[in-house]
Amino acid sequence: MFNNVFKIVYFVLFMLAFVVRKVFTASNRKREFIVEKKSPWDVLLLTFDGIGMLIPLVYVFGSGLDFADYPMPQWVGWAGVVLFMDAILLLYLSHAHLGKNWSPVLGIQKDHTLVTSGIYAYIRHPMYAAHLLWAIAQMLMLHNWIAGFSFIAVMIPHYLIRVGKEEQMMIDRFGEEYRAYMKTTGRVVPKFK
Repeated sequence: MFNNVFKIVYFVLFMLAFVVRKVFTASNRKREFIVEKKSPWDVLLLTFDGIGMLIPLVYVFGSGLDFADYPMPQWVGWAGVVLFMDAILLLYLSHAHLGKNWSPVLGIQKDHTLVTSGIYAYIRHPMYAAHLLWAIAQMLMLHNWIAGFSFIAVMIPHYLIRVGKEEQMMIDRFGEEYRAYMKTTGRVVPKFK
């Protein structure tokens, strides 16, 4: 437990990310959906994401996964810290700029608007980008084959399965306006002009 600095820093940053998410989840609880696509796959993918995020806490607070440790230079861990801080900032900005349009489930709300400003002026899915950065940071900070790689192992399949559905739902709702928006932005990485 807490036998290296990166475990401590990871836990602190994890808690910060958790607070960011909870603040926005609490503010968007009572939303009315006109389209909601919550499938068993969605529930399963979100469950696996949660497990991928929680396995590192087992590693941080115990020694049961220490058998899967591997050595890495300290600068790699510090690079992970910087990436995790970037991920938290991106997570915050994506929630703040999306505002009342965000929901944890795949859906279009009654008063849904297309957000193309703020961070959304550069990328269409900054929350996925934030989670991808988080997953990479986790690998860099936690030098453990299980705890380090647990989130990326579930996050990438979730992204690949869900993002296409989200984009189709937005095309169905906003039509050509969304198609035009897609031409000027990248999915998780800004499009360079």
